[in-house]
Amino acid sequence: MTSLHRTGARTPAVTTPAPAVTTAARDAALETVRRNIALHGDLYPDDTTRENRYEIRPAIPGFEAGANRGWTTSFWPGQQWLAYELTGDEEFRAAGLRHAADFAARVHSEQDLDTHDLGFLYSLGSLTAARLAPTESERDDARAAALAAADHLMRRFLEPAGVIQAWGDLSDPRQAGRTIIDSLMNMPLLTWAHEATGDERYADAVRRHTAQLRENILRPDDSTFHTFYWDVATGAPLRGATEQGAFDDSCWARGQAWGIYGFAINYRATGDERLLDASWRCAEYFLAHLPADGVPFWDLVYTDGSEAPRDSSAGAIAACGFLELARVDPDPERAARAQATAEVLVADLIAGYTPARSDDADALLLHGVYDLPKDNGVDEGTLWGDYFYLEALTRLAKPEWVTYW
Repeated sequence: MTSLHRTGARTPAVTTPAPAVTTAARDAALETVRRNIALHGDLYPDDTTRENRYEIRPAIPGFEAGANRGWTTSFWPGQQWLAYELTGDEEFRAAGLRHAADFAARVHSEQDLDTHDLGFLYSLGSLTAARLAPTESERDDARAAALAAADHLMRRFLEPAGVIQAWGDLSDPRQAGRTIIDSLMNMPLLTWAHEATGDERYADAVRRHTAQLRENILRPDDSTFHTFYWDVATGAPLRGATEQGAFDDSCWARGQAWGIYGFAINYRATGDERLLDASWRCAEYFLAHLPADGVPFWDLVYTDGSEAPRDSSAGAIAACGFLELARVDPDPERAARAQATAEVLVADLIAGYTPARSDDADALLLHGVYDLPKDNGVDEGTLWGDYFYLEALTRLAKPEWVTYW
């Protein structure tokens, strides 16, 4: 099998993986998800592994160990819902439903909601159950939780800038006017809210926010800033920066992957062809800066020969982004290229970034990075890496899979 392209190549030759390879990888991943359910019960694992093992999310003031807090908890039930759709096994759906009840409790009691990542949390934590729960009452409860989360997210919409602020208390001057590229993945919750209610304010927020990111967080050379600031009073764009990348002017790999996937799904939602173009711009830059084995370093400033850590989670997110492009791009040639590229990205992850045996690690995908500047989760499995890896495998197995985004 030939791995995907080399640094500087904009139209790589690709070789797709044998079906038996992805089937075996999918089976191993499902075995790990099942084992982790038995290990953790209804508690939530931490953001990343420690030496490839997930520990329960630690207690902090106001939250017991294993509580539903932070921005990553939904990637755990997200894996369970994917496993249910792949297998039809009620054990997976029952686990996802128990978490859906917990996500409803979290939003209705307003616990730890000061974040734009309500989109990540409630697209996977509630909208999954709103479609896949067995009873109408369970589906209604999940829809009510998702709509409450969407309304909380709208509180973060800043006029006149037309962006949703990323993190923290809205009165915190250090965070005023900041958004980050990850926010593209939080927009589908608002798109769903518009579809569910007909309220145009949700759709307007999606259109304005994505337009601002297209114009400001995407650089002229097709790389991206991690974070960007707007003047809260005037709405003027101020400056780009980074929080988790190597430098303000480098290109954080996971952020570039969010750009591929996030612009593509918001093109689907809005029909704005400029967002499709933005997704492809992010994609071409990402491909042109991959090392020889097809899995990115944690920041795309690093190239072959560097000893910098890889971020396999960025590769998994990008693979899902290419699979989304394959679905939504109206140009058949570009769609076929996106599909083939995604298949090789997944094959490269399977080949070098998964456990040799499923019980060798709690993570589905090894060698990820959470936040290297803060020495957090470096060369470990991550909840989101596991989720997007399993999503990519699900998309390959079930081309008509109904997206959670």
